[in-house]
Amino acid sequence: MPSHFFDRQQLPATPWKNGGGVTREIVCQPPGAGMASFDWRVSIAHIASDGPFSRFEQVDRVITLLEGAGVRLRSADGAFDHRLDRPWEPYAFAGEARVVGELIAGDCHDFNVMVRRGRCRARVRVYREAAPLPATGEGLVMALAGRWQLTDIAAAPGNEASAAWTLAANQGLWWQDGGGPVHLRPEVQDGPLALLAVSIEREHA
Repeated sequence: MPSHFFDRQQLPATPWKNGGGVTREIVCQPPGAGMASFDWRVSIAHIASDGPFSRFEQVDRVITLLEGAGVRLRSADGAFDHRLDRPWEPYAFAGEARVVGELIAGDCHDFNVMVRRGRCRARVRVYREAAPLPATGEGLVMALAGRWQLTDIAAAPGNEASAAWTLAANQGLWWQDGGGPVHLRPEVQDGPLALLAVSIEREHA
């Protein structure tokens, strides 16, 4: 199936130009697209110091705190002043906004989704229990806590679905051409459970 496994710990790190952190890209579509021409992009950023965020015209962004105390996001025009200090709670804002990030208490790691406005829309959701995934031709999932089983066939009466993938924390997969999972469930265990899912929808003129 056209699905691609990744492990967060094995993603290559690219330093920011301003030296304020590093980015680990998970996927950028279409393949080979630059920062000015991608349709959608997902990455994990390590923010090590205060500073301005890069601006992306006609891009919608969703950022989710993974670890650390978080960062305060302030737009220059006063449109928003948001404390991203609660893990696993997505926050959306416009990519062209002039935003300054101020670390709250030390460095942090954030999950970033960017989509080109007019081409794609993204929905970012965190699951904590078994659930069906929205049907989408492109998307991504990453386990945040616990182990998760994902299936490519919806369970139905008399048809027991078997796991096509098993993801541990910090592992995930992305897909295109409709090859992603349609149902997820956590393995039984003590402790927190969380899985982050990104659904990409193409916009048509």
